Amino acid sequence: MPSDEKQPMETPPTASAEADSLSPTIRLHPDDDVVIARRQLVSGESISEENLVVRGLIPPAHKVATRNIAKGQPVRRYNQIIGVATRDIEAGQHVHVQNLAMAEFSRDYAFCVDAKPTVHAEEPATFQGIVRADGRVATRNYIGILSSVNCSATVVHAIADHFRRDIHPEALADFPNVDGVVALSHGGGCGIDPQGPGLALLRRTLAGYANHPNFAAVLFVGLGCETNQIGGVLRANNLQEDEKLRTLVIQDAGGTVKTVRQGIEAVKQMLPAANAVTREPVSARHLVVGLQCGGSDGYSGITANPALGAAVDLLVQHGGTAILSETPEIYGAEHLLTRRATSREIGEKLTQRLAWWEDYCARNNAELNNNPSAGNKAGGLTTILEKSLGAVAKAGTTNLMEVYEYAQPVTAQGFVFMDTPGYDPMSATGQVAGGANLICFTTGRGSAYGCQPAPSLKLATNSTLWQRQQEDIDLNCGEILDGTVSIAEVGERIFQMMLECASGQRSKSEIHGYGQNEFVPWSISVTT
Repeated sequence: MPSDEKQPMETPPTASAEADSLSPTIRLHPDDDVVIARRQLVSGESISEENLVVRGLIPPAHKVATRNIAKGQPVRRYNQIIGVATRDIEAGQHVHVQNLAMAEFSRDYAFCVDAKPTVHAEEPATFQGIVRADGRVATRNYIGILSSVNCSATVVHAIADHFRRDIHPEALADFPNVDGVVALSHGGGCGIDPQGPGLALLRRTLAGYANHPNFAAVLFVGLGCETNQIGGVLRANNLQEDEKLRTLVIQDAGGTVKTVRQGIEAVKQMLPAANAVTREPVSARHLVVGLQCGGSDGYSGITANPALGAAVDLLVQHGGTAILSETPEIYGAEHLLTRRATSREIGEKLTQRLAWWEDYCARNNAELNNNPSAGNKAGGLTTILEKSLGAVAKAGTTNLMEVYEYAQPVTAQGFVFMDTPGYDPMSATGQVAGGANLICFTTGRGSAYGCQPAPSLKLATNSTLWQRQQEDIDLNCGEILDGTVSIAEVGERIFQMMLECASGQRSKSEIHGYGQNEFVPWSISVTT
């Protein structure tokens, strides 16, 4: 098996309007075996910067071999191993699924060697936040309707629909400070081991939403006979019913129609207090940003992800918190994070979560390299190792302060990690349950996604996507690829956009009404 040379990944180069902007390929490290096609390359085309002649058609964002690679030899991108050659590869050939495969290799976790003191901003940035009575800060002001079980999903949506501004504009006409009434239902809650980890995880997720600062008040609706009793959710998470957290049970209320009627009345009673808020300047340390990437392509690790990483560095400097997640999508790149851990204990928490995933996949006859997806591969990504190396770029360069399990409350400030699946809605659900009040989501293939009650900003990796799907994307990071701006400049734009969105400026996904159907708690238990 090939061995890693134990060198940290270098930051992808900043783009300029000079020679590199004219090159048809992008080189990320002098020792890489591949370069990335900036545009479609055709057979016979000469790449003077690489002293290379293209052999065959190379799609945009895909890899081109810069030297001959023998079968069985490791292939490097970012100066990191992304797989092994499954056949001999000649310089100028397309490097992808037909000749590159997953490889096991040793990683030097080098715990804490890259940890360094955080340099904090002299004058912390501010945004216009909503300060709750307990001092927590919200970026939005919703009323939430939560279901304890799938059996109450129809009822919670019926209650929320009564307050939809596009259907019943009069319902919230007197409450302009309320952003809306959000119904969050799910597919579980029964047929599950009452003492098992799956139910505990679901209850922790629901409690995280019930207690989220972006909800001014919450109505919890159950059926009555389900395993996931509402009382059990509250007791397990030290929550108590009061004027801001009310409950309804369909079987006790007398059925669907009566429960919907009572739910509407309960929300009406909550509205005056929910509306009695104002935004005020607060420190950026109150921002908790969940980091996501979905529909990734070969440009993700070159443009949007490192630009988001630059924004994360600014956020941390100003006292805020960023949550990296999607554990299967850091697989093979975790050693770049353990090096930044502030203690060996924190670094080992991360490696222990990876070990859990390896066992989880083995028990279920699966493998972590079932990722990248078909769309990722069409966009130029070949193995999970390659995808992971690009994904961790979202995390910037500051210290790893803590590692959390799914939906655990995030209390540390700075850059942290939360163990979640790679499936974006499921991952972001855990982040929001942990306290994220904003999501930043990079995409290369295109994404239509929202995450109520936390607003979601979407960042395009390339200008072609931006031009095609601009109505769904908030910022084009493809200008880095075009050579007109640097990673640092786009990172500053993203940070400012975070502050503006947290202050109430609506994201594209909010304008389109995304966010209720994307609530997807992680289910890990057997359903019987």
